[in-house]
Amino acid sequence: MNKKALITGITGQDGSYLAELLLSKGYKVYGLRRRTSVPILENIEYIKNEIEFIEGDLLDQGSLINAVKKSNPDEVYNLAAQSFVATSWDQPVLTGQATGMGVTNMLEAVRIVKPEARFYQASSSEMFGKVVETPQKETTPFYPRSPYGVAKVYGHWITVNYRESYNMFACSGILFNHESPRRGVEFVTRKVTDAVARIKLGLQSELRMGNLDAKRDWGFAGDYVKAMWLMLQQETPEDYVISTGETHTVEELVEIAFSHVGLNWSDYVVIDQKFVRPAEVDLLLGDCSKAKNKLGWELEVGFEQLVKMMVDSDLNRLK
Repeated sequence: MNKKALITGITGQDGSYLAELLLSKGYKVYGLRRRTSVPILENIEYIKNEIEFIEGDLLDQGSLINAVKKSNPDEVYNLAAQSFVATSWDQPVLTGQATGMGVTNMLEAVRIVKPEARFYQASSSEMFGKVVETPQKETTPFYPRSPYGVAKVYGHWITVNYRESYNMFACSGILFNHESPRRGVEFVTRKVTDAVARIKLGLQSELRMGNLDAKRDWGFAGDYVKAMWLMLQQETPEDYVISTGETHTVEELVEIAFSHVGLNWSDYVVIDQKFVRPAEVDLLLGDCSKAKNKLGWELEVGFEQLVKMMVDSDLNRLK
């Protein structure tokens, strides 16, 4: 009997890679989709006919109960959120509702309809924020530095509470930054690779950036969704840090992207205070040894390979 999975946030970067992975494993995949005036299916255009969509919203409890009833899933992956840190300062209440309370709504729907389903929550390295130790691991205390980070901490702990209180198979992946050609253009990696492609093709003259010294642990989203799946195949539900264990500055990202198309980044990059966060997260570096040892999870795409892949993708798209 084929397994069934319900994915929230299926049209996003992670949702599309996860759907692809689960379909390749013979799953019947259901995707929760918010109604928009124009359907946003760019990331899953090539597999949309293999997915069964269910209309729903993380802020509408009834629609989530209906989605779980309709899909009757073995596994639920909660990837939907207001997921952009900068926007969380402009829309802190919405971020709290969708990224925080939305997790409770989803867990409650699973608890009411199908408590034996396995539940995955997308936690974030932004929960560590102003880090109290480096590298960050599963036991590192959280110190979020944005409304998004705060909401993710709530989502993380409510998942732990449902696991411990209702004996549900519920776990969180604390994912560090993970990127791909499907990343939204408002995120710094994609902002850079899209601009590099445009500058190379003569469509743009400069790239305005914020803090080039910020350090991040960047991996490939296609690798990270494999870890999500592995977490739900274990005997017991546990939380895992998923990262590369390497840190790179935004300046390194910019330099690799520009040099890949034969340009010198310093000729095009302009520092703009508008892009500096109210409270900066200076250094994120994950210790993923638990995931490697317990899940047998491995990275396949390195940082430089990832940046070049994204630049090439943007060049092809814009050509």
